[in-house]
Amino acid sequence: MDSGVTDDLPGLDRDRLPSFDPQTLANPVQSEHAPRILLLYGSVRKRSFSRLAAEEAARILRHLGADTRMFDPRDLPLPDETDADHPKVAELRDLVTWCEGMVWSSPERHGAMTGIMKAQIDWVPLSLGGVRPTQGKTLAVMQVCGGSQSFNTVNQLRILGRWMRLLTIPNQSSVPKAWAEFGQDDRMKPSPYYDRIVDVMEELVRFTWLTRDLKPQLLDRYAERVESHAALSKRVNTSDAVGSETKT
Repeated sequence: MDSGVTDDLPGLDRDRLPSFDPQTLANPVQSEHAPRILLLYGSVRKRSFSRLAAEEAARILRHLGADTRMFDPRDLPLPDETDADHPKVAELRDLVTWCEGMVWSSPERHGAMTGIMKAQIDWVPLSLGGVRPTQGKTLAVMQVCGGSQSFNTVNQLRILGRWMRLLTIPNQSSVPKAWAEFGQDDRMKPSPYYDRIVDVMEELVRFTWLTRDLKPQLLDRYAERVESHAALSKRVNTSDAVGSETKT
């Protein structure tokens, strides 16, 4: 060890950060139900290639043993346009709460995700009552392009996934010239781009199986433990102070 480096940690609350025990990740509880995957897409066009790509992804997921649901963004109001009790908002939030993983599939428009895609994500809160509907769940990101291949949208989706505290898997899909990759039957043609979607869905299912029962351990954060302890201490001390004043 560098002689100029010490192990002194004066800023650390050692009671809130014990030495790491790897056994905490050996969860004896193993869920047996099929992984629950929600798919969102970013276009309401009659022939939406982001929807068609999501439908192909859903077929692959079901082949891999997953339970899939897809949200139709038509009639979803703009964020802040109405209250969260709007039927479409409530439907979306219920689905996000239900799922254990998600697929976000968006077209690239003007070098970015569509407003329809962003609106769906914006309607999902970080906290919903005592539940954090996205935190610790898995996410796969996909985009379809009208022209040459780009990764602008999947990169943006990754930023949002991190902000929503989702476990975004390493693999991703970007389909260039999507209009040429789907036949008149609206099915994706065999190609390396189709194979990549298979890869992404396979990886998503694996990550979901591996992490869904470990959410309490994966989401247990030092900063939140310190904050919770401070809040509890303040409440207890305030109660004691009020009690003392009452007694006198």
